[in-house]
Amino acid sequence: MTKQKRADLLLVLVTAFWGVSYFLMDLCLTDLPPLTLNAFRFLVAFVLLGGVFFQKMKGISRQTLQYSLLVGVFLTAVYVCCTYGVLYTSISNAGFICALPAATTPVLNFFITGQKPGRRLTLCILLCTVGLALLTLNEAFRPALGDVICMGVALFYALDLIFTEKAVSQPQVDALQMGILELGVVGVIMLVLSLLLEQPRLPSTPGIWASALFLALFCTGFAFVVQTVQQQYTTASHVGLIFTLEPLFSAIVAYFLADEVLTVRGYVGAALMMSSLILMELLPSKEKSEQN
Repeated sequence: MTKQKRADLLLVLVTAFWGVSYFLMDLCLTDLPPLTLNAFRFLVAFVLLGGVFFQKMKGISRQTLQYSLLVGVFLTAVYVCCTYGVLYTSISNAGFICALPAATTPVLNFFITGQKPGRRLTLCILLCTVGLALLTLNEAFRPALGDVICMGVALFYALDLIFTEKAVSQPQVDALQMGILELGVVGVIMLVLSLLLEQPRLPSTPGIWASALFLALFCTGFAFVVQTVQQQYTTASHVGLIFTLEPLFSAIVAYFLADEVLTVRGYVGAALMMSSLILMELLPSKEKSEQN
């Protein structure tokens, strides 16, 4: 097996973990407050990765620390929106809506850097928007509260991606150190917020313990390390296309484990969103390079 094929398979596994995470979050939220769950998830992942990569965490530059703090704040907002969104909407809807950063990032990038998206990318964004409307709007043409909250993921994760790209392009920034440190930043912020706004507690049953640890170890710790390390062995197009499978995995898990079934309109909307994301990743190299 070539390094690229192995990397692609590992990234598919990461995407599957992220798809499963929506069901696990929904399960954990029956016992843990949202901010407490996120604090547990990210602090455990940070301690684990910090221990495994202890030797590589020496000599952290000021630039790495600064960008870790900035990106950590955006990542905190992402997971606050994601967790509260899952609390108030279906697992399937959350999975599809939280995949929107693939379409919203070029839009925000245009406003921040002035880089205009190409025609086909604009078409992808329109398809994704129509699909989102079909998936989330009810008969009264109003999205559920959880759907609106999940849309915050699209905004804050797009900002996360834009500033992460800017950070890792600088020679003074170590990508692995930054990836681990931002987990610690998220964990600390979540812990402080949970102490102020909630009554923090540990899981009360073996099932919730198992779900929370799986979120921390595999959906957060393992996923971040694999994404960082394996991207050097495959192409950005492969990675982007693989990550569009996340909402598909979340819908499959929701169907088999949570008995969630979308309406016909919901399936059409989800199909449009998936089509737009895949079409975007199949953009010709020249057109994609104009977005970077």
